[in-house]
Amino acid sequence: MVQVNAIGDACPIPVIKTLHALQDLNGAGTVQTLVDNEIAVQNLTRLAESKGCSITTEKRSDKEFCVTIKTENSIGKTEADEQIACTVPAAQKKTVVVISADHMGEGDEELGRILMKGFIFALTQQEHLPSTILFYNGGARLTCEDSASLEDLKNLASLGVEILTCGTCLNHYGLTDKLAVGDVTNMYVITEKQMQADLILRP
Repeated sequence: MVQVNAIGDACPIPVIKTLHALQDLNGAGTVQTLVDNEIAVQNLTRLAESKGCSITTEKRSDKEFCVTIKTENSIGKTEADEQIACTVPAAQKKTVVVISADHMGEGDEELGRILMKGFIFALTQQEHLPSTILFYNGGARLTCEDSASLEDLKNLASLGVEILTCGTCLNHYGLTDKLAVGDVTNMYVITEKQMQADLILRP
């Protein structure tokens, strides 16, 4: 058995390493490759199928997959091997949510608070989460103690969403010591985050 460690390698390196290992067998044998993502597993699966090899995959952890490819015959190098294609995940857009009030929409503010709570909860249910949520002006209240959305925001923070609240706004409303989730920020960062975003949502 030949073992190949391709953890941390970008596409198409895992496929190339595995292909070379298969070619070096000069006959029946097994190549076991370690990778750290499912895209690499899919690419190795296509390689095995294209060469008529059998393949098994063992998921050892979220960041480690063991792919075992068995071949019965020698695999020669072909022109097609020089142009190995692989799938790479589409870059996820950087979405920034901007919340400037503790209610959503115009009209009845009590209704607006219910809608805002529903909106923040709905964010927790999305397949693709925002990278950052910015809170300023009246929106600063939502990240503080006694906020109806506090648990949902803590959930989002635990999932890697950056929660930032304007420090000037917290000071203005007397909430500086009440911040309960995320970090304090300033207008420079608030502007920078929006300038770098692919998509900005304003409920």
